[in-house]
Amino acid sequence: LLKTKQIRKMISSYVGENAEFMRQYLSGELELEFNPQGTLAERMRAGGAGIAGFYTKTGVGTVVAEGKEHKVFDGETYMLETGIVADLSIVKAWKADASGNLVFRKTARNFNPPAATCGRTCVAEVEEIVPVGSLEPDQIHLPGIYVHRLIEGKHEKRIEQRTTRAAA
Repeated sequence: LLKTKQIRKMISSYVGENAEFMRQYLSGELELEFNPQGTLAERMRAGGAGIAGFYTKTGVGTVVAEGKEHKVFDGETYMLETGIVADLSIVKAWKADASGNLVFRKTARNFNPPAATCGRTCVAEVEEIVPVGSLEPDQIHLPGIYVHRLIEGKHEKRIEQRTTRAAA
């Protein structure tokens, strides 16, 4: 019997201050690929739309471009990025109806829709599930066809890092 260590791959534009993430990366349990934030969003959107790849100038000449195909268009160098298709996508929405139609609030609308569409299976955690027909059609940000599971969750809304100082 061969016992192998499973290595997971993470594609990210920012990893934050997560101690467990850092431990896994430093121990070799997690492989990390950095992408500029806009490129990451476009890779997810492309994967969800069935687009295999696209060319971008972002990252050319940096470590991000190492090992990637380059091509010149109109005298400018671009590199090939592939669309992302994930086995599982997990998103957070404000509200959903029982069919999985989602409404996002504020900046949650930036990355959650492309993340949802690029997953073969999408799980959406929402603050509230309402009956079908309760959502105004023009207010739906992601159609339920992309959502496979709904979870209603109640959480404390925290900020990433709280900094305070004494009153003067």
